[in-house]
Amino acid sequence: MTALGVITRAVRMARLRVAVIGAGAAGLCAARHILARPEAFEPPVVYELTEHVGGTWFYEERVGCYDNGLPIHSSMYRDLRTNLPKEVMMFPDFPFDPQLPSFLLHQEVQRYLERYSDSHHIVPHIRFNTVVEEVNPATVEIKAQRSKQSWEVMTSDKSGSQKTEMFDSVFVCTGHYSDPHIPSIPGIEHFKGRVIHSHSYRYPQPFSGQSVVVLGAGSSGLDIAIELASVDAQVILSHGKPTLTVPLPSGVRQASPVVGVQEDGSLCFQDGSFSRPQVLLLCTGYNFTYPFLNPAKLGLEILPHLVTPLYRFMMPPAFPSLFIIGICKIICPFPHFHCQVQFALGTLAGTVSLPSRAEMEEEVQSEKDIKVERGVQQRHLLKMDKDQWEYCRTLARSGGFPSLAPVVQSLYEEVWRQRQVHPRNYRKLNYRLVSDTQWELRERQGRE
Repeated sequence: MTALGVITRAVRMARLRVAVIGAGAAGLCAARHILARPEAFEPPVVYELTEHVGGTWFYEERVGCYDNGLPIHSSMYRDLRTNLPKEVMMFPDFPFDPQLPSFLLHQEVQRYLERYSDSHHIVPHIRFNTVVEEVNPATVEIKAQRSKQSWEVMTSDKSGSQKTEMFDSVFVCTGHYSDPHIPSIPGIEHFKGRVIHSHSYRYPQPFSGQSVVVLGAGSSGLDIAIELASVDAQVILSHGKPTLTVPLPSGVRQASPVVGVQEDGSLCFQDGSFSRPQVLLLCTGYNFTYPFLNPAKLGLEILPHLVTPLYRFMMPPAFPSLFIIGICKIICPFPHFHCQVQFALGTLAGTVSLPSRAEMEEEVQSEKDIKVERGVQQRHLLKMDKDQWEYCRTLARSGGFPSLAPVVQSLYEEVWRQRQVHPRNYRKLNYRLVSDTQWELRERQGRE
């Protein structure tokens, strides 16, 4: 073998092998950036539960379970439109079609992710219809006094064939909008109507003319309440927030939280009032669920609304070659994934230095303590909101990659303001990015 051949072989042997779990937006982003660094990484192996890319953006008409008995992953409803404009939502290095309106039907986002996947030649590296059964840390002996952290990934495909493979790192990109959180409501067994979670909601027509209590006034709760009113449902929007001052359809009225169910089937609200709706629709969020991880082995605590400790909201300090991408809430998702993935790959390639395990754990605990002192409840500890921008800037500085353009934050905040004032009409606005710091309002879409 020539000297060049020896060097080439050594470089190839030194490259890291990475498993990516999930072919939704986060998983595709991880695969794209791994493929862009062939000097440091082998092509990834992407495990996808379904037979398509897109994750939660792939609309499934059916609810319940797939043919293999596993729960339907996507929580997408038929007429959903994005609540962020495409100018903010896009991966920074891959724009949407400029001819599209700013606020997109979910089908356009799915097509965008398919185009992203095709453009970066990701599909050949995806193993569709494959379930990840277990991910376990393993230590591989390299030489007499050196060892290397590796990962054992056990999977099964649709034929039932099982396989175990070894990797240097694992990216968990399964999202957190698939396992519905069902709140404990005293006496719920007495309710005589239908109880469903928004995970199984697809369109409003089946609820036409019915009385519906929508529990929860987050983005989905508000959207669904407005949709239900469009088919003449009588909607009570039950929530614990201050009374919403935004204009709502005449068929929607607000109420305090549901606190229990009487023996006669009546819902009891916090303010002492009662209602006997035909439907209780739970827009109560989702649980963090990673059935293939063993929290005890990883030094993690996985609760319905919190996974801790995670350094930089990504990696367990005890095992910093495992990354959970996109776990934070109230974020601009695709740009967020873009920053997290590049930082994570930098730590693996050695261009980003990590503190010691003790220092990482101390930093996580300190950040948690500060939030608790501010009155943040445990179930909201992973909500970022305004903190997301400095977080992404910190990752970019540490990782040595370009930070998000300031216009992303500026337009995101403008749309947030519009949504508070015009929850039914803000999606009729169209925007255009003029520069890295400036955006402009284009023509309005449709009638106000």
